[in-house]
This record gives sequence, structure tokens and C-alpha cells, in this order.
Amino acid sequence: MIFFDGYCGLCNGFVDFMMKVDRKGLFKFSPLQGEFAKSHLSQNDILDLKSVVILIDGKTYRKAKGVFKALGELGGPWMAFLLLNILPSSFLNFFYDVVAANRYRLFGKRATCRLPSQEERSRFIL
Repeated sequence: MIFFDGYCGLCNGFVDFMMKVDRKGLFKFSPLQGEFAKSHLSQNDILDLKSVVILIDGKTYRKAKGVFKALGELGGPWMAFLLLNILPSSFLNFFYDVVAANRYRLFGKRATCRLPSQEERSRFIL
């Protein structure tokens, strides 16, 4: 499960990218603003919209580690991203946090939370 800020242009771009490369349909998606997120994540995760939250086998991954874990789960060449996890989280998250703090300005903010298209509905849990 990939939880994301439904208003964020960058976050929605990540969801679009993952749906395209996840040909096996391993991941489902849920906005952090939705009821499903409220019932499956901590209050901090829901209030702090500056981090994507990846839930795999009951374990949560956040920020850069979450992105790399999700990509690695796809297998094939995407597993190379798991090698980046050898870098300290503080180093990886420094860059993640800089982008996250400026994401609305750089990538835009939607007026409403993302709603899946008819083709996407089976992959979303709101």
C-alpha cells in the first residue's frame, strides 16, 4: 500500500509512475487524507503530509527509505534502488525533506484530492 498526499502534484506523479511500472499490480494506493489511511496509520503520518508512507507486510516505511523500498519490491532493475538504503537515513532524508518542503511550489497543489479514473479504481482505496 502506498499512502500519499492526494493534493500534491509530486506525490500524484509518483503514484502515476508506480502504476505504470508496477505491471503486476503489487501496490494499491490511498490518499493520506482518506478514511482508509486514518484507520491504518498513526496520527503523525496523517497530519504530516510531507512523507509518502509505504505499508508492506505490516511494516511502514517513510520518506526516502519508503520510496526505495517500494521501487525495490517491483523487482528487476528497480531493485538497484535498494542499494541506496546503505546510505544513512539522515543523509537521504535531508534531500527528501528539502523537496518535500517545497513540493507545492515546485510541482503544484491540486484544488481537490485526487480521485482515481475508472481504469484506476481497482488500485485505490479511499
